[in-house]
Amino acid sequence: MVPEESDRNPVQQQKIARIFEEAARLKCNIICPQNTLTEFVYVLDRVYGTPKRKIQLMIRDFLKLPGVEIENHVNMEVVFDFWPDRLPDFGDAIVASVCQSNKGATAAIFNRKLINVLKKSDIDIAVF
Repeated sequence: MVPEESDRNPVQQQKIARIFEEAARLKCNIICPQNTLTEFVYVLDRVYGTPKRKIQLMIRDFLKLPGVEIENHVNMEVVFDFWPDRLPDFGDAIVASVCQSNKGATAAIFNRKLINVLKKSDIDIAVF
């Protein structure tokens, strides 16, 4: 039996919840690359079998949070600085390019390979 999507990783969930709370209080901004939402939908739909309406409500709630910005602009030259040599996953390369393009931002990421590449690129990483 596949666990409920909310039970996937409670430790990570608690950590990221603090960032959501900070954004809701306008103490920080969350810059979310659009492709992250695409991957979120894919995983919840295809891997966990979450009903599409439930996913839609989750995304709508996320987008309503004060301090949340969806980043639609991607500098492909920066993406290609990361992909495919430094990051074989194209989606991760997009996330890395958004991080690099937003100077002064701190990346909140759990993906170890992406974290290591971002650290080598002098991008601040939230330490959880």
